[in-house]
Amino acid sequence: MSSIRLRTALPHDRDTVVELIHQLNVFEADLVGDRRRDYDGANTYYDELMARLSRRNGRIVLAEEEGIVVGAMGFSLDQDAAYVAGDVRQHGTVTDLVIHQDWRGKGIGQLLLTEAERLTREAGLKRLMIGALVANERAMRTYGRFGFEPYVAFLKKEL
Repeated sequence: MSSIRLRTALPHDRDTVVELIHQLNVFEADLVGDRRRDYDGANTYYDELMARLSRRNGRIVLAEEEGIVVGAMGFSLDQDAAYVAGDVRQHGTVTDLVIHQDWRGKGIGQLLLTEAERLTREAGLKRLMIGALVANERAMRTYGRFGFEPYVAFLKKEL
């Protein structure tokens, strides 16, 4: 794993990141059925993600193996509502974490999560948040092994 290099995504990485988002959308569509499978959905989401990250002092962090992008993570600094205690109200957030399908299970997600921890601490914060689809059991196990624990549950009801 020592040959994996992390760096901040640049504008010329757009197509690569969109491809990873597309892979994630297709994977999640098989789990929950409400994700778009078309490439334009990933392209449009990329624009939304970049706008959100720019408002939240965020970035996309890429994992590369010999110049080939094998994973991406959205990371931002966020603030919870005023009812959350001041010492944890501001926190780091992993907005998206996707590993290229050919590279899953090789520790790249753990490497990116370690970087999210580092960025959170560097900002002087002590809480890191991440969301996952409950149906994505692999992600839930990975995040649990990394020390994340359930905090908020979002429930849905189809009408």
